Amino acid sequence: MWEARPPTYEDHMQKPLIIANWKCNPSTREQAEHLFGTIKRETKNINGVKIVICPPFVWLPSLNGLSLGAQDCFWEKDGAYTGEVSPKMLKDLGWCDYVILGHSERRKYLKETDEMINKKIKAALKSDLTPILCIENISQLKKRTKDLLRKEQKKLIIAYEPVFAIGTGKPCTPEKAKEMKTAIKKIIDKDIPIIYGGSVNSQNATDYIKMAGFQGLLVGGASLDSEEFIKLAKNVARACPVVELRSLRDCVQ
Repeated sequence: MWEARPPTYEDHMQKPLIIANWKCNPSTREQAEHLFGTIKRETKNINGVKIVICPPFVWLPSLNGLSLGAQDCFWEKDGAYTGEVSPKMLKDLGWCDYVILGHSERRKYLKETDEMINKKIKAALKSDLTPILCIENISQLKKRTKDLLRKEQKKLIIAYEPVFAIGTGKPCTPEKAKEMKTAIKKIIDKDIPIIYGGSVNSQNATDYIKMAGFQGLLVGGASLDSEEFIKLAKNVARACPVVELRSLRDCVQ
């Protein structure tokens, strides 16, 4: 059985991360396998980016050949928690290395709190998953990383997702996004990757990497269109060739 190589610090720092959040899509395994297969085939020769696909839980066992992540996890490893999936279960799959936590849609529709997200982060880290922590502001960042040791914080990926840009087609401007990235850098370790999410597409993707200095992207709707997602990945790879990168300094204007 194929197994992904666990992500390393060097992976995060050398290549822009392109993380696909499929949300509650697609609705059938056949569609999921087709979308995944197309992306895998068409991106196999793109060496300048690190692609991570985060499908719904049920499709994870059917997909392999690219780095995979989950869209959530629970804070306990097992027990009487109907409907929940633990970090230990995800890690036991053998090829799930990332998990999105704190996404604005879970806060909106499922009433997740900062305390719950904090517990999920700690549980994910204990199972050697890399948390992709979504935040909208500095207050959320502080509350969700409360009591984390510095060495634990360095294992995070921070995703800035302005809620007004999620699924609206109205992205935050690179200039405004850069202001938030700068504010985040004042709070966390300078080596923690910070990525942008919110109405990202193939036309604006490189702006967030080159102009705003983000180290990757969290892609929602555009990741469900294989042609658009592949174009996005190629554009970022062309703009930021990995052979020239050192913590993305050479990519940022």
